[in-house]
Amino acid sequence: MPTAKRLVLALDQGTTRTKAVLFDRKGSVRGYGVSPVPRTFPHPGWVEQDPEAIWRSALYATRKAMREASCSPEQIVAVGIDDQGETVVMWNKRTGRPLYNAIVWQCRRTSNECDKLKKQGLETEVKKRTGLIIDPYFSATKIRWILDNVKGAEYLVKRDEARFGTTDTWLAWKMSRGHYFVTDCATASRTMLFNIHTMKWDDELLRIFSVPDSILSEVHPNSGDIAHTEPDAFLGIDAPISGMIVDQQAALFGHGCFNGGESKNTYGTGCFMLMNTGHTPRVSRNGLLTTVAWVIDGARSYALDGGVYVAGSAIDWLIRGLGIIKKPEETSDLASSIPNNEGVFLVPAFVGLAAPYWDSYARGTIVGITDGTTRAHLVRATLESIAFQVNEILACMEADSRLKVGKLKVDGGPTGNRFLMQFQADISGIPVEVPQVSEVTAQGAAFLAGLGVDFWSDLSELIKLKREHTYMPRMPENERTRLFEEWRRAVDRSRNWVRK
Repeated sequence: MPTAKRLVLALDQGTTRTKAVLFDRKGSVRGYGVSPVPRTFPHPGWVEQDPEAIWRSALYATRKAMREASCSPEQIVAVGIDDQGETVVMWNKRTGRPLYNAIVWQCRRTSNECDKLKKQGLETEVKKRTGLIIDPYFSATKIRWILDNVKGAEYLVKRDEARFGTTDTWLAWKMSRGHYFVTDCATASRTMLFNIHTMKWDDELLRIFSVPDSILSEVHPNSGDIAHTEPDAFLGIDAPISGMIVDQQAALFGHGCFNGGESKNTYGTGCFMLMNTGHTPRVSRNGLLTTVAWVIDGARSYALDGGVYVAGSAIDWLIRGLGIIKKPEETSDLASSIPNNEGVFLVPAFVGLAAPYWDSYARGTIVGITDGTTRAHLVRATLESIAFQVNEILACMEADSRLKVGKLKVDGGPTGNRFLMQFQADISGIPVEVPQVSEVTAQGAAFLAGLGVDFWSDLSELIKLKREHTYMPRMPENERTRLFEEWRRAVDRSRNWVRK
């Protein structure tokens, strides 16, 4: 078969939709499909999805991508999967039917259980083994909730008929018609059950969270011989699943951040920043998480992980909450229409502040308003707030890793905002690189899968496939310092507006 017709399929299984992207050997997109995945909210703070809807979305998106590329199943030489991370699916091994809806990473139903574990003084031990804090965000307490609350779950565990997985495990099971029960090191590191030093499920963690090891999948490196599709289960595709990884690490890999100190930030509803810290895990003193980046050919790479709660959703607030703009595309020109923010700062702590503050009591605050303040000032302050928050995470990562970030690679919808990207470069004082291929997360999964079957030879070949547009910093150092100090004073106001 001619090389030009051979393609790698990446399934980007996200929180609200599944994307299927077909890449050629040049790293270019040849076919694209997307399918929504609905969420349900049965109680305040609960978030669920139908696992069968996740599977159907993967089938629909893949079928659409193949049609767009005029691609036959035989042309697909490898499959890569990236997943939404900590979301939990549990199913009956014998029937393949889910025992309950998928409990999404956003779900907070196990908050009380996490508080109890913290009061027992277990957080230090958990963090030492996993790099994570005890939080409902991660998988462990979600699994325990299903075992405690879903009728028949414990019975199936005793009969060795229950299986647990994140969405990568679920998709691989369905794509292989139940022949493969697998996950990868990076996704496993997000469950709070995986020891990031031994690279194994941890017996002490299983004891702490009362999770039986019989329901856990086989853990594999992120690239290589992981699983294989069954043609009659997956649209006629007969190919190895040779790349698996959690979505944010997929983006880090897709950006080509292969060396210590190289960092990426994904702008979406919130922001997710990861820094490759090399082959040694770095413990954070600034509220960041330590996680596995990937394992390839026996070589481990670790990362620091920091999140911002509110980024793109702050722009949505300007539209739906204040009604001062009609669409996000208006914000760049509006913000650029005034020479500076004239002392107006917005701290979008609508649901508290994440790293480095971890202050759930902080609230959204606007400071510096005068009778001359216009909607342009509010729009500019909103965009600047996103960049300020990202810069704080960046500073924490440099302090924790003792590595200097030379440039920031970025992806996500807001990277199309020229003002935001230029201000990010200015306030961080480093170049900001926006890739020409927008599907960076899917590209990361494809790169891992392609490496696993020698579709691409090595990391140096992948680097040659990257093309970016670069925003260079233009702001004087004294202006950068002044603005950042004023931003931090505004943050102090947001954290002290009410007695805790």
